[in-house]
Amino acid sequence: MPITEIKKLAKIKNFPPNTLLFSTGDQANGFYYILSGEVRIYKMDNAGKEIEVGRLHREDFFGEAIIFVSDRYQVYAETLKPTTLYFFSKKTILKKINSDPALAQFFIKLLAAKCVALNKRMEALIMSGVKERLIKFLLQEYQSSQKKIIILKIKKSELARQLGTISETLSRNLNQLKKSNLIKVSGKTIEIIDLTGLQKEIS
Repeated sequence: MPITEIKKLAKIKNFPPNTLLFSTGDQANGFYYILSGEVRIYKMDNAGKEIEVGRLHREDFFGEAIIFVSDRYQVYAETLKPTTLYFFSKKTILKKINSDPALAQFFIKLLAAKCVALNKRMEALIMSGVKERLIKFLLQEYQSSQKKIIILKIKKSELARQLGTISETLSRNLNQLKKSNLIKVSGKTIEIIDLTGLQKEIS
């Protein structure tokens, strides 16, 4: 089933930045598809600290898995910039699936792809420590721009959540790389001093 057909079942909604779309425990009345903007998905640990699950962008679905297995959302979803979404009502989708096998097949493929992506992310988090994830982030930023001076577009606290850690641990790892003369740090600017040295750290 083409995505254009599925979109006919949705309503368009616009949200400003920093809008909480749903929280853990909220009634799961439907799910979303991103037309434009950015959405952050996160959980809270027992100490009340945020653990980022992922950042989603144009053409990403989110919240779709939960409508098939639970009546409550299991995570938080928040917009990071002006965001336009398609909202799919749970009742509408489940009713349509009963009469349209092609729609059911579409969601089976979508959920299977999500499971594969989640497994890869979990494997990456388990297999690599904070230092390795930080270095990989810096190298990816360098590869994207081919510039050794990286200006962070997000707060360091947000970067920490993105890397699956806390601000204090991120700062310690930045300082370690700085003391090793691999990088220089000034506010949101990180300069790669020794590119080869960084690459050797994770080789």
